[in-house]
Amino acid sequence: MKVWIPHRAGHALLGELPSGVTVELMEDPDRLPSAPADVRFWVPPFLAGPAATALLAELPDLRVVQLLSAGADAWAGRIPAGVTLCDARGVHDSGTAEWVVAAILSQLRGFGPLALAQARREWAYDAVAPTDELAGKRVLIVGAGSIGAALQARLAPFEVTFTLVARTARPAEGVHGVDELPALLPEADIVVVLVPLTDQTRGLIDEKFLAAMPDGALLVNAARGPVARTSALVAELSTGRLRAALDVTDPEPLPADHPLWELPNVLITPHVAGSVRGLLPRAYRLVGDQVRRFAAGEPLANTVVDGY
Repeated sequence: MKVWIPHRAGHALLGELPSGVTVELMEDPDRLPSAPADVRFWVPPFLAGPAATALLAELPDLRVVQLLSAGADAWAGRIPAGVTLCDARGVHDSGTAEWVVAAILSQLRGFGPLALAQARREWAYDAVAPTDELAGKRVLIVGAGSIGAALQARLAPFEVTFTLVARTARPAEGVHGVDELPALLPEADIVVVLVPLTDQTRGLIDEKFLAAMPDGALLVNAARGPVARTSALVAELSTGRLRAALDVTDPEPLPADHPLWELPNVLITPHVAGSVRGLLPRAYRLVGDQVRRFAAGEPLANTVVDGY
């Protein structure tokens, strides 16, 4: 069977594969490495958008699409019958959790204004000190999956308290249901959103969600841009009542003239939370394991289902 992967370095990272498996480099859907027949296992490029799904119609023997992203919103609902969609759950736990910690600390400790002051060669102690701090904060994690668990482990030494939320409550694990958010948001100093983009989570961060957050609270979106209503973000954040750190936006990329860029209480990064140097080794370790499972007729890991 043929396996298509998008990175030249990936072949060496897959590990030993069964005989009869041929791995080909397919970096560009417009330049196929060979005839699409017999391609059974396809790994699309990292963060490939909905346009990449057009290639599905040209792969008659395809049986597995293995994503390199934790989110599958661009692919869900577009996969042909008989094809299994798998995400990269677990691959991005450390990178995304690190970004969230860095974003929280940057906002609380005033690194944004201080970086601007550095560019002006200005010693800006009086402009920011004393800063806020992470110690003692109440952190609400919306999306109690593997990234949420990784984030909790990294934030625990900072002397914070946690509240976890998932699509449905898991009382035995101390996880609340998303229907409890109206009561939980007013008690949170920091709200981190890590949910997948689904019909249920699209627009989750709306006017009511933001209004329920207490004055001075920090919103961190490391999920997908459309999980938040951009108009609601602009309206609420423009008042200065809340702060935000956004690795994702809607639209994305964010246009240069968008009002979010001008807000001093907003930190924006260009969807880089999962783009770390350790990505490819972790990702292709998963891909290699999945190819071996598929070749042996074993159940695949990380098959995509609804929920978070």
